[in-house]
Amino acid sequence: MTSLALSILASSLIFIIFKLYTRFKVNTLFAIVTNYFVACGVGLTRYQGETNLSEIPQKPWFLGTFILGILFIAVFNLMAAASQKVGVSVTSVATKMSFVLPVIFGILVYGEELGPLKVAGIVLALAAVYFTSIKEPVRKFKKTALLLPALVFLGSGIIDTSLKYIQEVHIKEEDYPLFSATVFGSAACIGLLVTIYKMADLRSQFNLNTLLGGISLGVVNYFSIFFLLKALQNDTLNSASIFTINNVAIVMFTTILGIILFKEKISPKNWSGIALAITSIILVAFG
Repeated sequence: MTSLALSILASSLIFIIFKLYTRFKVNTLFAIVTNYFVACGVGLTRYQGETNLSEIPQKPWFLGTFILGILFIAVFNLMAAASQKVGVSVTSVATKMSFVLPVIFGILVYGEELGPLKVAGIVLALAAVYFTSIKEPVRKFKKTALLLPALVFLGSGIIDTSLKYIQEVHIKEEDYPLFSATVFGSAACIGLLVTIYKMADLRSQFNLNTLLGGISLGVVNYFSIFFLLKALQNDTLNSASIFTINNVAIVMFTTILGIILFKEKISPKNWSGIALAITSIILVAFG
C-alpha cells in the first residue's frame, strides 16, 4: 500500500506542476521534453543491473515502450493544455476517470472477479469523478471545452491499460527502473524531433524556469510510473482495485490542492463528489 500511496502523491504533483507553468511563464513543450530526459536519467541511475544499451531492443517489452513513448508525450501535452485552460480539478478528473478502461480490460482478459461491494465502489467512483468535475454556473460551459478532457481520458486509459498488460506479461520486477527509463527515453527522442522542428521558438522561449520546470516534472513523473508498477504487484488487491483507488484518490487530492493552492472554486456538488470518492475507495479497498 505504500507504493500505491507514493504513486498517488507523485501523480497529483504532476497536475500542480502543470498549473504552475502558467504562473512562472514556463514553455510547456520544452519543459515536457526536458522532463522525459530527466525521467530517463533517473531510471537509468536507479537500475541495479548491468546496463547494456545494445541489449535493450532485444527485451520483450521494448516495442511497448516505443508505443508508450508516443502516447506519453501526446497525452502530457494534452494534460498541460487542459490544466491551464479548464483547471487542475477538471483535468485530473478526465485523466483519472479513465481507470474504467484498464478495469474492463482486467475483467475481460484476466478474468478478474469483482464482489458486490467492489462493483458498488467502482460505480460510486464514476459518480465521484462526474460530480467533482462539474463547474458552475453550468450555462457558461462550452461544449468545445469537452474536447481536451475527452482526449486526455482516452489517452490516459490506453496508457494505463498498456502498462498493466506489459507489467503482467513481459516485465520482471528488477527491470522496472530500466523499463521506465526506456519509456521516458522513447518519449524524449520523439519530443526532441518536435523541438528541432521548433528550434526558432526554443532559442527565444527556453529559460531557467523552463529548465527547472522540466527537471521537477521529470522526477515526479518517473516515480509516478515506478510506484504504480510496484503497486500492481499487490497480493491483496487486483488491478481493478488498484486503478480505482489510485485514480479516484488522485482526483480527490488534486481537487483539494487546487482549492488550497490556486483558489479554485468548489461547489456543493464538488464536495459531494469528494465524499463519494472517499466512499468508493473504502468499498473497493475493503470489499
